[in-house]
Amino acid sequence: MSGSDAVPASWRKALDPVLATPESRQLGGFLKAEEAAGKAIYPPLGSRLAALDLTPLDAVKVVILGQDPYHGPGQAHGLSFSVQPGVKVPPSLVNIYKELESDLGLPRPGHGNLTNWARQGVLLLNNALTVEDGKPASHQGKGWEAVTDAVVAAVAAKAEPCVFLLWGSHARKKAKDVPGLGPGSHHLVLTAPHPSPLSAHTGWFGSRPFSQANAFLEAKGRGAVDWRVE
Repeated sequence: MSGSDAVPASWRKALDPVLATPESRQLGGFLKAEEAAGKAIYPPLGSRLAALDLTPLDAVKVVILGQDPYHGPGQAHGLSFSVQPGVKVPPSLVNIYKELESDLGLPRPGHGNLTNWARQGVLLLNNALTVEDGKPASHQGKGWEAVTDAVVAAVAAKAEPCVFLLWGSHARKKAKDVPGLGPGSHHLVLTAPHPSPLSAHTGWFGSRPFSQANAFLEAKGRGAVDWRVE
């Protein structure tokens, strides 16, 4: 991992074994080669582990799994579904905001930066943590999956009950074989269709993930998340 994307201290125990594997070294070599070839990679160096920086392992209450970063200039900044201030809110996030309004009565925000969620223990994790400009899913299968699988497994191993919000088939697949998330888990696993315009009308709207997550967290004495986007 690049020095400007060093693994935060709270995640090192979970990730150091994975990062020492040949596959992870291949990932590092792949990213360096892509950048050396002049390809634009998002998010930029220094922000690829922003989700882990903003949400230490011991603070995680909720995990939201995305697929890969936004592939347009200036959008991705290391948090799934989130975009930089001043960037137009993407369609999937528009639908997340619609459900947030329906579920909790919160007004739809005028921007798409979800940092306030991350600072409260909402781990906004993508399956792959980089992508090439204009090429969605271009860095899937390049080695990130082992890293993010280890992140999910580390949260699942926590004694404190957490909520896993699995939106879409890729998120459900990623969590399917994680120890601690099967039947009888002390965590709450909520599945729903992806909020993309292609699938949101097949059950995303009306799924009420935010109120269900808060009810569970409060019942377990962990405190609700303030889902307002500030």
